[in-house]
Amino acid sequence: MNVTEKEKDPAALKEEGNALFKAGDLPSAVCCYTKALNLSDSQSESAVLYRNRSACYLKLEEYSKAEADATKALDSDPGDVKARFRRSQAFLKLGRLDQAFMDAQRCAQLEPKNKAFQDLLRQLGAQIQQKSIQLNSTDSRVQQMFSLLLDSSAKDSDQQKAAQNLVVLSREDAGAEQIFRNDGVKLIQRLLQSKQEEVVLSALRTLVGLCTGHQSRTMAIVNELRMEQLCAVMGSGASAVSLAACHLLQVMFEALTEGMTREIRGKDEAIVPEPSKELRSMLHHLLQMISASNVSGPGRDSAINLLIKQVPRKSLKNPDNSLTLWLIDQGLKNILEVAGTVPELADGPPLTDNSHMSCSVLLSKLYDDLKSDKERENFSKLCEEFVQQRFSQSGLDTKLRAIQTVSVLLQGPSDVGNRMLELSGMMDVVISLCASKEITHQQIAVEALIHAAGKAKRASFITANGVALLKDLYKKSENDRIRVRALVGLCKLGSAGGTDFSMKQFAEGSTLKLAKQCRKWLCNESLPPTSRRWAVEGLAYLTFDADVKEDLVQDKNALLGMCELAKSDDKTVLFAVGSTLVNCTNSYDAEKPDPQLVELAKYAKQHVPEEHPKDALSYVEKRLKKLLEAGVVSALVCMVKQESPALTDACRECIARVFLALVEKQEDRGTVVAQGGGKALIPLTSENTDVGKVKAAQALAKITITSNPEIAFPGERIYETVRPLVSLLSLECTLLQNFEALMALTNLAGISERLRQKIIKEKAVPKIEGYMFEEHDLVRASATECMCNLVLSTEVQKLYLATGNDRLKLLVLYSGEEDERLRKAAAGTLAMLTAEQPELCARIPGTTTHWLEIVQALLLSDIPDLRHRGVVIVQNMIQAEKSLAETLIESEALEILSVLAKGGEGAVEAVSRIAQNCLDQAIEYGIIKTREGK
Repeated sequence: MNVTEKEKDPAALKEEGNALFKAGDLPSAVCCYTKALNLSDSQSESAVLYRNRSACYLKLEEYSKAEADATKALDSDPGDVKARFRRSQAFLKLGRLDQAFMDAQRCAQLEPKNKAFQDLLRQLGAQIQQKSIQLNSTDSRVQQMFSLLLDSSAKDSDQQKAAQNLVVLSREDAGAEQIFRNDGVKLIQRLLQSKQEEVVLSALRTLVGLCTGHQSRTMAIVNELRMEQLCAVMGSGASAVSLAACHLLQVMFEALTEGMTREIRGKDEAIVPEPSKELRSMLHHLLQMISASNVSGPGRDSAINLLIKQVPRKSLKNPDNSLTLWLIDQGLKNILEVAGTVPELADGPPLTDNSHMSCSVLLSKLYDDLKSDKERENFSKLCEEFVQQRFSQSGLDTKLRAIQTVSVLLQGPSDVGNRMLELSGMMDVVISLCASKEITHQQIAVEALIHAAGKAKRASFITANGVALLKDLYKKSENDRIRVRALVGLCKLGSAGGTDFSMKQFAEGSTLKLAKQCRKWLCNESLPPTSRRWAVEGLAYLTFDADVKEDLVQDKNALLGMCELAKSDDKTVLFAVGSTLVNCTNSYDAEKPDPQLVELAKYAKQHVPEEHPKDALSYVEKRLKKLLEAGVVSALVCMVKQESPALTDACRECIARVFLALVEKQEDRGTVVAQGGGKALIPLTSENTDVGKVKAAQALAKITITSNPEIAFPGERIYETVRPLVSLLSLECTLLQNFEALMALTNLAGISERLRQKIIKEKAVPKIEGYMFEEHDLVRASATECMCNLVLSTEVQKLYLATGNDRLKLLVLYSGEEDERLRKAAAGTLAMLTAEQPELCARIPGTTTHWLEIVQALLLSDIPDLRHRGVVIVQNMIQAEKSLAETLIESEALEILSVLAKGGEGAVEAVSRIAQNCLDQAIEYGIIKTREGK
């Protein structure tokens, strides 16, 4: 039967599926059974095919599909004991013990002597009894907690303890189910109205346990509690309560959105309504909440944070940005209302120090999520209408709100902010307000000026018109809030040349004076955090100058002050701290120009960028030491942990760059790990810019190479390091990054089989094999070393056993190379492979005509490690086949082995012992004989 006929014959496809199942190729077997089912007209034949496909799904751990196929087989033939047994196994894995027991009981009735059926029945009986005991115990505990919480005469401390116990119970599946079934949601609704903060927090945390990963329960809870109540709790004054409510809503969003993308079976098998309508309703309530005057500042920040996480696309590869367009249409004005709020003016909703920054991030994310010029134009037009409407009104307060809105836009979607600055009269009002006697007016205008100064279109205008004004404000103002902001404006304008030493905006020494004043502000603990934050902002610009960097790292108090701010509640400081540290560590990307092009530029009298003498490597290394001594690692770790919109991808990139600089020297890596740097790097490898991901992964690689990975990344965390390390095995990365990733993976592959399996699962093996052909000696050798550890896995050994490839040949040839490191790695891999898979020994002579010379050269090597690998390979070959032993013994290998077996001065005992084993095996084969008893 030819292939075409076979494809049309259900019986042939079934046989092929059976053969593939026996061979262990389960996906292909499923494919054959599916094709046969599509062609089959016979009900009895289809039943067998469903039963067989069910067996495949069981082995593939797709238990829902296994149960469905077994049920279809039983629909055709209720007496099919194999199908019933498979369905029972599937029910067991799905946690549906009662149904599994009924099927197993029926199987045992049909075939009472079948041991497999009896064993399954006993297993299920024990599990059902255990679950019953657990449920009864859980039920009584739930009832006990409920009684205490409903007892108005109970002590507050007892009620708090009961509420905390309820949280613990909700984290277990059985406990969560019992709370839910015993009308627990109504009780929790009452607890949310408690005046005890601890009780409210426990109620929210219990709801998190009920909702996590469970769509149907989440839908029921949202409908029973209503978003109005949840938003009211999140909008309450208490910061801890607001954060807990925010976390609950995040869990609810995740449960609903995940439910839309996965098959609902098992515990969520009941028909659940489509959650998209519910999701939009929840988002609508958040939009209403962010501009409501009765919502607390922390509650407003939480609502904005949830919108940032839920609305813009996670990946731009997803073509659907309809949710962003809906949010812009429904709520852009609400967001701009918060952006334009000036806390010092009346009639505005309460804000925190982070609210404006959160608005900037949300507006930026929404703008970046737009797909076309038309969509972006509409966004800009809506912003323009909002700003213009307020700016054109007669009162000064509305103009101030318009300018505040523009400041927020300049920090977010800056293109839109620039467009707002060009509105007629806008810059004139900003400049005139800088001279106002009202502190609030001055502050808003100066901040707008600072944010505008970073934009190319406005920088020259402000440099010409604003510097004198800012200097005047800095010197003459009696208010510290204004002086520090004016100082930052001057810092920003003074740093226009970046790291180019030859491009100085101000007179010699001016930047040092500005930086000194910034450090003074930073160390002044009597100032509010917002003013001290502006001092860091100034240093972020001034530290482009190496003289400023040197002064800053010598000022221990200033460094400690900056680290303290990084750990504080003011999240707006994160990017400023990150930027300052990037500048101090020189971890920014700086391409050195081609010397010939520099000479040509000088000849043509063109500007040539110059590096500051204090940006030389020796200075940078000393600065890194000072930063480590000041405890900068613990500050970076705190920054990574921040749950704030201010921790943007750009900010994460800064942190990744600094970490990479800090682990550059091997002796500093222990300090970084001890202070939690290893743990902090892992999330930076997944949530970051593309550049930031690579930098963080490279820092991880450096730590993994020289530290014990099990100590640096304890517990399950070690497995999270594999994916970022494998991501460095890319042509887009540098050879150094490739090399360090290979070295790190070599270390991991030598630890455990589970780690090797993780590396294999991440599809690293083909990439590592590719680098075994790399021209660079170190990269080629490190790839071969990595393979040496990976061949301990049977899965990798099978690649070498497969016919029609040159993997084994490459190892044999590399064992004869001049590069000592490569020879050791290749010979070590060969030694392990021939020990684990003896059939490979017979293939070695077919790899190359020089194989015998290569083996002999290993035996004769002056390097003990190579000699050891050589005798192991020879021993494996001699033990594998008599014919191989004859070939080896007939060559000069006999004489070499005889010499090695004698040992002598300087000989390695293990080598002598293995060489003697080789000779003993040859004697046993009868290839050589003893002489005089030797």
